[in-house]
Amino acid sequence: MNEAKSRIHFTIIKNRIKMKIEQIYTGCLAQGAYYIESNGEVAIIDPLREVQPYIDKAEKNNAKIKYIFETHFHADFVSGHVTLAKKTGATIVYGPSAETNFEALIAQDNQVFMLGDITIIALHTPGHTMESTTYLLKDKDGKNHAIFSGDTLFIGDVGRPDLAQKVGKITEKDLAGFLFDSLRNKIMPLEDSIIVYPAHGAGSACGKNLSKETFDTLGNQKKTNYALRADMTKDEFIKEVTDGLAPPPKYFPLNVKMNQEGYEDIGDVIKKGTEALSPKAFEAAANETDALVLDVRHQSEFIKGHIPRSIFIGLQGGFAPWVGALIADVKQTLLLVVEPGKEEEAITRLSRVGFDNTIGYLDGSFDAWKDAGMEYDTLDSISAEEFAKRYPEHKDVVFDVRKDGEYTSEHVDGAKHAPLDSLNDYLSAFPKDKPFFVHCAGGYRSVIAASILKSRGIHNIIDVAGGYGAIKKTDIPRTDYVCPSTLK
Repeated sequence: MNEAKSRIHFTIIKNRIKMKIEQIYTGCLAQGAYYIESNGEVAIIDPLREVQPYIDKAEKNNAKIKYIFETHFHADFVSGHVTLAKKTGATIVYGPSAETNFEALIAQDNQVFMLGDITIIALHTPGHTMESTTYLLKDKDGKNHAIFSGDTLFIGDVGRPDLAQKVGKITEKDLAGFLFDSLRNKIMPLEDSIIVYPAHGAGSACGKNLSKETFDTLGNQKKTNYALRADMTKDEFIKEVTDGLAPPPKYFPLNVKMNQEGYEDIGDVIKKGTEALSPKAFEAAANETDALVLDVRHQSEFIKGHIPRSIFIGLQGGFAPWVGALIADVKQTLLLVVEPGKEEEAITRLSRVGFDNTIGYLDGSFDAWKDAGMEYDTLDSISAEEFAKRYPEHKDVVFDVRKDGEYTSEHVDGAKHAPLDSLNDYLSAFPKDKPFFVHCAGGYRSVIAASILKSRGIHNIIDVAGGYGAIKKTDIPRTDYVCPSTLK
């Protein structure tokens, strides 16, 4: 699964594997899917869009996928439930109140599902969304072993309660109140030894302060997770979980719609997108359609040369979430400039967040474009050391595109803030008549920002390579550091 990493937990009895829990963690999405196997039967929880790896795992173990459990209608990625059910005959399970346009079993609260020698119980835990459900796994002896908490309970945080408030007259405060009750009545009474397997970790937009750890014991979360404080009142909880919520990315509602209604098979999406186009054909496709040219190479390559007006979002960074946040419309037609051999990976990762309309890629990548004598552009980029030399005379034209918390906690003295995720709101702040400097934390987001600005006709940009991490090693004056956790 490309950049996915697995952690496998086994229960072994008399030299035989009786239960297998595999967390398949995808860093780009900060998302955890789960493969659970017992006595030849398999359940998949919150699968990714590309489902063949799950099928291959089951076949290798002579096991059959019986259930596909969904913790809720995901907003940040398109799940693989529809395709996986079609390919395996497995039953899709959602929690109470869910409504789908495809065949699914809508579980009742506390409904029991048998999987080999183990039991999985659906615990309705509304709050993040109304259908949110936590799945409690009991081992062969009936002992509570783990919960798969979706976006209800994270490690160090809980799910944001503002993504489903269009359901009737429900507000985010109502949802926060439901979440408080779900945690106190369904999850916190469980044993401290239970393992918590959430749907996301640090980097996800589904929570505010997620830990980089991807699982923990419930007992440790009761001690360390602010939202599980034993003495917390409901009013305090509602205030804390709703305070400081950044606006959700614009593609979230579109992903929810796809998860509820179904979607095109990923194999068809890949087949459509992997059409190799010559430079002339690529140019013609860009001119004759509303396609956006998306350059997914490394930022260093984009800096050296790129197709005019193309947008850079590199595969090696937080690719899919940034595509979703900045392009937003999942129906946008795309043409790709990609490192040779990475075409299918790029299309797959786009499809994970619902961008299914890639219509081709530049055959031979940018070198072919350049060798064909086609027009191209470059981006001015300087080292932090060179920036330090220029800073005294240009301190009024420095732009920091990091997130609010990053900027507020520490920044270059005099730098203006123009966060990447809302860059279009700051276009008027950039000077049109003189060079200005743009930086982020490490050099990835500033090149994204520069590409967007250039596509808007603003070309007097100078990127600071290495970003704030490199700037800190110079003598450029910076504001005093303030711990982000104190910025309430």
